[in-house]
Amino acid sequence: MSYNPDNVFAKILRGEIPCTKVYEDDHVLAFHDINPQAPVHVLVIPKGAYVSVNDFTATASDAEIAALIRALGRLAAELGVAEDGYRILANVGANGHQEVPHLHVHLCGGRPLGRMLPKAD
Repeated sequence: MSYNPDNVFAKILRGEIPCTKVYEDDHVLAFHDINPQAPVHVLVIPKGAYVSVNDFTATASDAEIAALIRALGRLAAELGVAEDGYRILANVGANGHQEVPHLHVHLCGGRPLGRMLPKAD
């Protein structure tokens, strides 16, 4: 999967599509998912043009990587899910069911989320 500058998250970053922002700094934007799967469901994206975790960890600056990880922890606390628990998830590639070619991390919580995947046979 290659980066497509016309993906929905790139359009959000350029202000072409609105979002309900919950956090922003020099490197990261976080906003509510338009189709939430939990009471708290926020998408956290780097502002740089990164396709996936693989691309991000190989080419992003240390400041960008630190900003994304710090934003996840800060948001979990601010959104009230840090104490009871939450899930962070980034889909990568076809087998990971990645739909948008821009790295995005789902931060979900606010209720018991259940098993992430069925047990392997």
